[in-house]
Amino acid sequence: MITADRMAAVDENAAALGIPRKQLMESSGNAVARVVRDVADPDDSVALVCGRGNNGGDAFVAARFLDDPTVYLLGRPETIATDIARENWDALAQAEYDTRVVRDSRDLSLDDPDIVVDAMLGTGVTGALREPERHAAELINDADATVVAVDVPSGVDADTGEAAGVAVDADHVVTFHDDKPGLDDATVADIGIPEAASLFAGPGDRRLLSRPDDAHKGAFGEVLVVGGGPYTGAPALAAQAAMRAGADLVRVVCPESVAREVQSFEEGLILRPFEGDHLTPDHLDRIRSLAADHDTVVFGPGLGDDPDTLDAVRAFLADYAGRAVIDADALQVVPDIDTEATLLCTPHQGELRAMGGPSADDWRERLDAVTDFAAEIGHTLLVKGAYDVITDGTDARANRTGNPGMTVGGTGDVLAGAAGALLATQRPLDAGTLAAYANGLAGDRVVEEQGYGLLASDLLPALPRALWGAADE
Repeated sequence: MITADRMAAVDENAAALGIPRKQLMESSGNAVARVVRDVADPDDSVALVCGRGNNGGDAFVAARFLDDPTVYLLGRPETIATDIARENWDALAQAEYDTRVVRDSRDLSLDDPDIVVDAMLGTGVTGALREPERHAAELINDADATVVAVDVPSGVDADTGEAAGVAVDADHVVTFHDDKPGLDDATVADIGIPEAASLFAGPGDRRLLSRPDDAHKGAFGEVLVVGGGPYTGAPALAAQAAMRAGADLVRVVCPESVAREVQSFEEGLILRPFEGDHLTPDHLDRIRSLAADHDTVVFGPGLGDDPDTLDAVRAFLADYAGRAVIDADALQVVPDIDTEATLLCTPHQGELRAMGGPSADDWRERLDAVTDFAAEIGHTLLVKGAYDVITDGTDARANRTGNPGMTVGGTGDVLAGAAGALLATQRPLDAGTLAAYANGLAGDRVVEEQGYGLLASDLLPALPRALWGAADE
């Protein structure tokens, strides 16, 4: 089962793996044609009503596998949205198929076909149909024909199965790669997308990120980093990474003994120091009050493992119901705490074992074992390694960006901070996947530019481009 947004990400990841989108369109169109041939009698006439996106492109391909179809394009050919869809339309025109351009929906007439293929809009389009698709959908529904929809009936939300007004009433739906939550009894066609496109983090996962022009301060999250004491660099790195990963405001709670040093790393950080040189339960009233005003808490960078500090972590989590990234020494208390918090835990292999988690050398064995452990403790895990494993106990993904230069201290703090910013706006599994991918990609680009010997702070300026830049930059 896959949502429309996740399908778009997987499709883009497949392209990044070297599977041409044109090849996937060819497979999709062939699958549609097979279903049409299965439901049609030998002499049945077929009309394909096509939009200007890749959904229409699938139907342009399908037409080449059918006998004497009529292909209707809703809109001018020069406005076809993608190169591959336009190429397939041009191929039909050059081969002298019966292609008809519908510039005004009022001029659309289907000429009583026996089979109608609805290829107007795909899973990426939601909301009420507008013209010319609305009028076309009404004509399709009024036709005395068997209707085959490509990917999803136009006007239907593939995630919910609901329609916000007029929608095509399809007799058969051909969807691709996997079932969609809102489509019952659809034919699922394997179009050659490899498992790796779903399993491995890739550039398609970044589709979840957006920065609307009318956004206001705070729309992309306020993050509270609780850390420091024995270490000063860790909370500073985590906090700067949260800013680089898109958080609007980042505040750092740390002992006053290290507050000046933490502040010196970045003027934009807002410090909220507490008395003493390490966290204790006495500081929790203030931290709880601050946490309530933030979208995410990053708990752990540089805190240390003083018994009083771990007691404070236990007490905080026991009462907390918000979102938090748990890192470093704070991780060891997570399995023993009953909490309503939504946690994304970021252990390396040693920290995972200290949590009572599994040990496995092969990353695939680790994927299965960590998934079981995440289900057992009820929290999302991002286990760092040569191949990172990210799982919420149900779904699991892996990440293979990153390189041996990132074994240097502090890269995990950068990862925790980036995860904290992303967790403010994303599901834990998606936040962990994006953070692992971007952190590793940033490291890859730094090493490509300067070789090994990177500093954790080198990742910070590379993070924004890893999250929002082009995949091949």
